[in-house]
Amino acid sequence: MSTVALKKSGQSVRDQVSPEEWAVRVDLAAAYRLVALHGWDDMIFTHISARVPNSDHHFLINPYGYMFEEITASSLVKVDLDGNILMDTEYYINPAGYTIHSAVHGAREEAGCVLHLHTDAGVGVSCQEQGLLPISQNALTVIEDVAYHAYEGIALNLDERERLVADIGTKNMMILRNHGTLAIGTNVAEAWTRIFFLERACSQQIAALSGGGKIVVPPESVQRTTMDQGRGLAGTAVLSWPGLLRKLDRLDPSFRS
Repeated sequence: MSTVALKKSGQSVRDQVSPEEWAVRVDLAAAYRLVALHGWDDMIFTHISARVPNSDHHFLINPYGYMFEEITASSLVKVDLDGNILMDTEYYINPAGYTIHSAVHGAREEAGCVLHLHTDAGVGVSCQEQGLLPISQNALTVIEDVAYHAYEGIALNLDERERLVADIGTKNMMILRNHGTLAIGTNVAEAWTRIFFLERACSQQIAALSGGGKIVVPPESVQRTTMDQGRGLAGTAVLSWPGLLRKLDRLDPSFRS
């Protein structure tokens, strides 16, 4: 498959879209590359989406069959909430990805990006009855903003969207039981920041529980202080995201193409 989708006229994707959409495409492609860089990808079987600016809930998502390390700004597929592909492309999309992402984008006006993973640690915590525990700094900074959704099988049933939306409510992160993790941001950088700290918290919990010793839980007063301090965590994305883009540019700038 080509890494650059072209119209029959030969016009590039960048020439077909607004500067605002192109900027979102670059950020979204960067998020896919970062997931691969962290070893958080699940071959081709998970997904990240971003809303197209100034559109009627149109969003961009990965071309099904691409490894995350291959995704570029041009190869992302633009769809509407009904799953219709809106630009000429040789690609199609993951049906389960459509179910989850159309649900959130349709219900949450502020959802500029939805990031969903199937990491070992995230799935591991999702299988534990108690869910995310307040035992690490990373956990305490996100735990108040984490919702839970019961497993219903591979997300191919469109009826599940209603329950998923009800479960996440106004929160910005979700643990999908027996399945994985999810984060929402007003933009790609915010969603990445939230999923990063949620995934770190899950990894630390798995490590702590596997050690076999007694777990130290901070006092409730300290838990509350840390939760309060963590509420502005997503705002740090303005500092970390440019650095992450610089890192990707050093490693392989082709995500921008």
